[in-house]
Amino acid sequence: MGLGDRPKMRKRPNSLSVPAAGKKYWGLSRNGSYAAAQRGDIPVDRVGRLLIVTPRCQRAIERRLEGAPPRDRERKAGTV
Repeated sequence: MGLGDRPKMRKRPNSLSVPAAGKKYWGLSRNGSYAAAQRGDIPVDRVGRLLIVTPRCQRAIERRLEGAPPRDRERKAGTV
């Protein structure tokens, strides 16, 4: 199987990049968004070196912005 024969990875339509989530929820720059993810302010899921903000992470952000405490599962998932 050559490199051209590899199946294409589908982009998850509801997932956001870290900079897109930082901009959407807090108006942060690219570097500010990655710094917030590193601190744990933006919950992310890690796939290898890739950081993505999945719908589950987005719900955790929205709950945090509404003032609700994070759930245990989301607290663990939000670590970088």
